[in-house]
Amino acid sequence: MSLFNLRQLLEYTIFQTLLFVVKCLPVRSSIVLAEGLAWMMMRVVPKKLSRHDVAKDNLKFAFGESLSDDQANRIIHGMWRHLFRMVCEMVQLPRRFRLANCAEILDFERRNDCVKALCSGRPVLFLGGHFGNWEISVNTFGHFGFPMGVVARHLDNPYLHKWFKEFRESTGNSLILKHGAGSELSDIMEKRGMASLLCDQDAGRSGVFVDFFGRPASTFKSIALLALQYNALVVVGGAFRLPEASQKDCRWVRFSLTTQDVIDPSDFQGVNGINELTQRFTTSLEALIRKAPEQYFWVHRRWKTPSNVRRKRRETAA
Repeated sequence: MSLFNLRQLLEYTIFQTLLFVVKCLPVRSSIVLAEGLAWMMMRVVPKKLSRHDVAKDNLKFAFGESLSDDQANRIIHGMWRHLFRMVCEMVQLPRRFRLANCAEILDFERRNDCVKALCSGRPVLFLGGHFGNWEISVNTFGHFGFPMGVVARHLDNPYLHKWFKEFRESTGNSLILKHGAGSELSDIMEKRGMASLLCDQDAGRSGVFVDFFGRPASTFKSIALLALQYNALVVVGGAFRLPEASQKDCRWVRFSLTTQDVIDPSDFQGVNGINELTQRFTTSLEALIRKAPEQYFWVHRRWKTPSNVRRKRRETAA
């Protein structure tokens, strides 16, 4: 066995050890653990490693200079607390969340709009972002008998990849690798199935630029193309953790499973249909994030590609 494989095996062993510890912890203790780790990210881990400055810059992009440094730091602290809690919730999910107790765990916001889309007989694209607990969203639909293809990247560690694949497919969903996902998504759309994608990643120079928190962000045009080609409904939503005050009678944690928007691509058949549809679902995701900004992954470089890149390339070509 090579040193590289040994390292991967060691990483997986550490991962499984942490899983075992979290599984054994009472819910309250796992929350305390998340609080402690978040404190370390803010106070102990060097800012360069924690990408603190990236998160703060993104928050300034999103909310403007009126956002004070103290406010930004509170949101970043809340982000780390949320992410560590989310990891604990993923580990606890198979034991704590079942169809029988979903009403105790979830508040369904605009449930009827979502059910109407599911029962429309048309293909459906579920769009979310690195917001809230994105794993519980797709897990829930699997529990209710609406399995979908979940697009995610292949993890470098094959042992970890296998664990996450089994976790995501445990309620009937199927994992679709992000690289080369086009053909599988097309097959699902042709069969009037459902697929789940994250729509808040930088698309580089080939993306379409739309406003995200008032700033142009490169966004993958493939989502709009799929929706328009297959007349697929686009449902923007996610599951975000509700405040502690709403969790008094819950043995675990409560989420708002929110349908933020249902978009019909037939409303975007004009020349600028791709741009307009992309702007619509991006604006909807922004509105969802504003409900709980501390539960968004602000260290992600959403505005990595400057909006003048394509213009410069065209001028050079001319």
